[in-house]
Amino acid sequence: MEKKILFVCTGNTCRSCMAEALARVIAEEMDLTGVIFASAGIMAWPGEKAAEQAVQALSEQGVELSHHQASRLTPEMVLEADLVLTMTEAHRQQILSILPQAKEKVFTLGSYVGIARDISDPYGSPVEVYRTCAEELAIHIRTALRKFINMEV
Repeated sequence: MEKKILFVCTGNTCRSCMAEALARVIAEEMDLTGVIFASAGIMAWPGEKAAEQAVQALSEQGVELSHHQASRLTPEMVLEADLVLTMTEAHRQQILSILPQAKEKVFTLGSYVGIARDISDPYGSPVEVYRTCAEELAIHIRTALRKFINMEV
């Protein structure tokens, strides 16, 4: 049975879509099967493309993001996911204000991997900032997937 991990940020054009794309690649590297990944933004404009800098930062690593289209977060997305990883505590609180029953599966990415800080928003920054964000995401996603696998076994 497939499990679903949902990454959430504000606009679904930078952090959460990079996290989704990176998670797919990292899961493949880890030979992890049975987990699907999705992303959404709390204030996303549906259909908007990923930021050019995000596309460039990931393409430099051989990760495809140019076909991404933003999705707006819905309560159904949260309820269907087995794990929801937000980029900030504010995102987590926004979700829990609407769906308090989801508190057992909604975490900030940082807190899920044992780091007490948010993932900074690179929106509007130079590509170097997106590269740094992508590196941070990749490190945390590896840790998160190992934790998720161990909790599911």
